[in-house]
Amino acid sequence: MENKENINTEEHLNGQQPENQSEQTEPTNTADVTTDEQAEAGEGRIGSELAELKDKYIRLYADFENLRRRTAKEKLELVSTATEGLMVALLPVLDDFGRALKSAETTSDIDALKEGVQLIFNKFYKVLEAKGLKPMEAQGQVFDADLHESIAQFPAPSSDQKGKVIDEVEKGYFLNDKVIRFAKVVVGS
Repeated sequence: MENKENINTEEHLNGQQPENQSEQTEPTNTADVTTDEQAEAGEGRIGSELAELKDKYIRLYADFENLRRRTAKEKLELVSTATEGLMVALLPVLDDFGRALKSAETTSDIDALKEGVQLIFNKFYKVLEAKGLKPMEAQGQVFDADLHESIAQFPAPSSDQKGKVIDEVEKGYFLNDKVIRFAKVVVGS
């Protein structure tokens, strides 16, 4: 046994490793390995988060585009059918006018014809009033450029009518408190 130990010692002194001992590798720096692994893991995590955020962005953008298209389509439909309710309400008035014209061809009673036209006018006016139309009262009012359109100025018949509407040439109208047609008036000066 002594002999065996001497051989191992000699081999060791000569720079050789004994055969029965396993080869040892260089010691590695575990801090470097850990940092590299953490960096790679961090890059992977950031990459997956980036992909997830990009996916969310694309989906959000697609949802926004769909909403924009749908809203534009609904707006077009709304504009194209906005007067549908008014048209449906005016159809009976149109029917009445048709009957009045047919009756006017054969009747000789002018008073009855006038009465029928007056009834149709009243019905027509009530339909428009129900839809929010209101006539503007301009006669005798102080001239207001927000409501009236002056087409002429005449000398006022009296001093209290200066700057006031003395004649209404064309009636003005409101639709739900919004001016839709200015009254064309003659103003006293």
